[in-house]
Amino acid sequence: MALWMETGSEPKTETEIADLEAISALKESTALELKEKGNELVKKGKKHYPEAIHCYSRAINQKALNDHDTSVLFSNRAHVNLLLGNYRRALSDSQDAIKLFPANVKAYYRAAKACLSLNLLAEAKSYCESGVGKDPTNEELKKLAKQIDLKKLEQEQRAAQKVAHLYHGIRKTIIPVTRLNSTMRHRMESPYAGSGICLSKRKILRYLLEGTAAANVESIGEEEKDAADGSPYDSSAGSSKWVKVNEKRTLHDVLKEPNFIIPMIPVHYVVSKRSGFYKDFITGKWRPPA
Repeated sequence: MALWMETGSEPKTETEIADLEAISALKESTALELKEKGNELVKKGKKHYPEAIHCYSRAINQKALNDHDTSVLFSNRAHVNLLLGNYRRALSDSQDAIKLFPANVKAYYRAAKACLSLNLLAEAKSYCESGVGKDPTNEELKKLAKQIDLKKLEQEQRAAQKVAHLYHGIRKTIIPVTRLNSTMRHRMESPYAGSGICLSKRKILRYLLEGTAAANVESIGEEEKDAADGSPYDSSAGSSKWVKVNEKRTLHDVLKEPNFIIPMIPVHYVVSKRSGFYKDFITGKWRPPA
C-alpha cells in the first residue's frame, strides 16, 4: 500500500499509484472544503475571523492545490488579517500570494493596504503601481494610491511645520548683542580680562587624554616641548594678555589666528534693568561667583 512507502520513493505497482492518486484527491478535496468554510466564516462577522484564518491555514498546509489556488488562500488569509489589524501578517501573506501567482491583483491591493497601515508609504505606493500594471482598470487600487499620496503630503506638511516652529523658537531666543551699547558690552567682557592662563601643548594633551591608556605615556608631548618653550605665550605670571579684536570679525576669523589663544569658555551675564542688582553691575561693584 502507498501508506507504507518510504518518503521520496516512487510507486512501483498499479495499486500504489492508485493509492497515491486517491490520497492526493482527498487532500485536494479537503483543501477546497476548508477554503469554502473559511469564506463562509468571514461572511458571518468578526467573531468568526480567527476560525476562518485557521481554516485557510489548514487548507494551505494540505499542499494539494496548484499555485493559483494556493495564492488565493494566502490572499484570503491576508484579507482576514487586515480586518483583525494583523498588518504584518497580512503583508507577509500578500507577499506569499504574489510570489505564487504574480497576476493576483487582490494580493497587491492587500499588500498595499497593509503597508499603508504600517506607514510604509513607499512600499504601499509600489504595490499599488504594480497592481495597476496588472489591471489598469482597477479603480480600488487607483483610489488607494490617492490615499497614500495624501497621507505622504500630510506627513511632509507636518514635518515642515515642526521645522518652522523650531526655527522660529531659535530666532526668538537669540540675544541681540550687537544692539548693546559699548558700556554694556564692556561690562559683559570685563570680568574675564586677564583671567586666562595659557597652557602648553603638552598640558593640553594631558588634559585631553586623561582617563585613557595614553595618559600614562611618559614621553607625551616631549617632542613639542622646545616649540612650546619658544612660543611667545607661556604660563609664567604676567606673560599673557588679552588681545582686543574687532567685534565685526567672525568667530571663524578669530579662531584661525595662530597667535590667539582662548583659555576658557566665555560666560555672558544678562541683567534686567529693573533688578536691584543692575546698578551694582553697571558700576562694577560686584564679583562673579567663584
